[in-house]
Amino acid sequence: MTRAEFLTRLKRGLAGLPASAITDIVADYEAHFADGLAAGRTEADVAAALGDPDRLAREQRAEQGVKRWEETKTPSAASGAIFAILGLGAIDIIFLLPLLMGVLGTLFACFMAAIGVFIAGGVVTAVGPFAGPPGGPAVAFLAGIGLMAIATTLAAVTTLLTIALVNALVWFGRLHYRLLKPAIETQV
Repeated sequence: MTRAEFLTRLKRGLAGLPASAITDIVADYEAHFADGLAAGRTEADVAAALGDPDRLAREQRAEQGVKRWEETKTPSAASGAIFAILGLGAIDIIFLLPLLMGVLGTLFACFMAAIGVFIAGGVVTAVGPFAGPPGGPAVAFLAGIGLMAIATTLAAVTTLLTIALVNALVWFGRLHYRLLKPAIETQV
């Protein structure tokens, strides 16, 4: 494979990343080719030593997704990191995805429950004192505030668990990549 073919396939695999990231990554691989040629190696030797450009692009996309998650802890960055890491090990999707969907479904249910309890607490706080509850209006008002506090706590704990899950998936992806990298390189 020539330098141009390698870089074309690499750029095609990096499509969708920010232009500055693509430029930096391609410049890094161009430097590898320049160093190899300066050492007397052919373009084909350098390309073979670097490996499959499609696989390298997937690895770079995963690394960019993880960096984005580490910089901005947003839901879109989390999903980007998760899908980029899952893209590295397609076989793991068969085993990890059903488990992940169950955990994500549970977290989503906890968020929805927190929202429901918070709304119920607001209704009890607003309407309870006028409905003649047992214990009087003060008890209804405090019960509503208590429900809202429980809902806020549930939402906060669920958020922390979600962040921990994303961090665990990033850790798993990095560990998985480190363990599989030697096996992948021996097959190439």
